[in-house]
Amino acid sequence: MDSMFNTPQEVVQANMNGAVKKAATSKKKVFFMGIMAGVCIALGAQSSNVAMHDISNVGLARLVAGCVFPVGLMMIVFIGGELFTGDCMMTMACIKRKISVASLIRTLVIVYFGNMVGAVALAYLVYLSGQYNYTNGALGAFTIKVALGKVSLSFLPALISGILCNILVCAAVLMASTAKDIAGKSLAIFFPIMAFVISGFEHCVANMYYIPAGIFASMNADYVAKAKELYGITGSQIASLNWEYFFLVNLLPVTIGNIIGGGFIIGGLFFYLHGKNCK
Repeated sequence: MDSMFNTPQEVVQANMNGAVKKAATSKKKVFFMGIMAGVCIALGAQSSNVAMHDISNVGLARLVAGCVFPVGLMMIVFIGGELFTGDCMMTMACIKRKISVASLIRTLVIVYFGNMVGAVALAYLVYLSGQYNYTNGALGAFTIKVALGKVSLSFLPALISGILCNILVCAAVLMASTAKDIAGKSLAIFFPIMAFVISGFEHCVANMYYIPAGIFASMNADYVAKAKELYGITGSQIASLNWEYFFLVNLLPVTIGNIIGGGFIIGGLFFYLHGKNCK
């Protein structure tokens, strides 16, 4: 009788086989799969913002967001897509010498920029849709607040938060690979992703939505005025919400942290524990 779930060794083997396949896939296809994943994560991020923006209790707001955000990764797993943070675990195939370091880096770079295109494009479309007008512009103000919180992080906290985030995200991906049915995969994804959102950890692809969304929202004087009214945000703080801060202050340390958490801590340890006897 077949097991109801895959063993850790089978999960590692499947991950390495998938890494080999990705490395051999055309750059164009990988890029478009990256765009799809970026859109999916951005949809989860914007949905969680809508769900939590008018909840004053911080713990409850984070819980609600944590229950909504996982839909992004679920869409990627079920309809296909390449997510940078999950693909960091391609290091297992690299350690096993099934793919080269150059192939690993090339794939990750292509996926990363695909994710960015998808997430930023979705952020701009949401801005154009007028969704930020919800609750008399409070959603636009909240979007600005979230983005400002992220570009206000110093390097080390952003780096460590990125490490912790991708430990949970990669755990979710591995747990989903353990399950053999949609219900099991959904539950496996849900709880680790909920934990990272509730904890407020930093995910580089999610931030490719959150921060550009805040930048776009800050282009609207009504949203800025609402942000000042609701959250006491100052003009100098608004000035720091720009593309330079997005890339250098947040995205750089968070991306490095995500690579460490997913590629070395989860990828490395999981391979050490379960991958040595894989083919």
